[in-house]
Amino acid sequence: MSVNQVSVFLENKPGTLNKMTEALTKGGINIRALSLADTKDFGIVRMIVNDVYEATNVLKDADFIAKFTPVLIYTVSDETGGLNSLLTAFTEADVNIEYMYAFAGKEHAYMIFRVNDTQNAEKILASKGLRSLSQENIANV
Repeated sequence: MSVNQVSVFLENKPGTLNKMTEALTKGGINIRALSLADTKDFGIVRMIVNDVYEATNVLKDADFIAKFTPVLIYTVSDETGGLNSLLTAFTEADVNIEYMYAFAGKEHAYMIFRVNDTQNAEKILASKGLRSLSQENIANV
């Protein structure tokens, strides 16, 4: 199952990221993972949250532009070569990774992948024995 990532466009100026996290805090949104990429004029925050729909509403109410993007999340074993094994499965399945980032759970590390065809990638990787997390799993990791 894919997970909906929230992407937020931020003006690149002091305090904007804090304003976004403050709005999410007031809305009761827990950020599970976050990635920030910037350019001279703006940034893009990509995050996994406990309630993607409420987060989007909170952000829109605070005048932020937010959208959903489907991503795949897989457990990475905490050992030498753990990430390499996962990436080998992607390579063998001919799945192109557009970007990735990670977060630590209670017992495991997790990699978040944006790929060009989420549904097809998930089917191919499942045939190799890999199971992605679902939106419901996020609260428990």
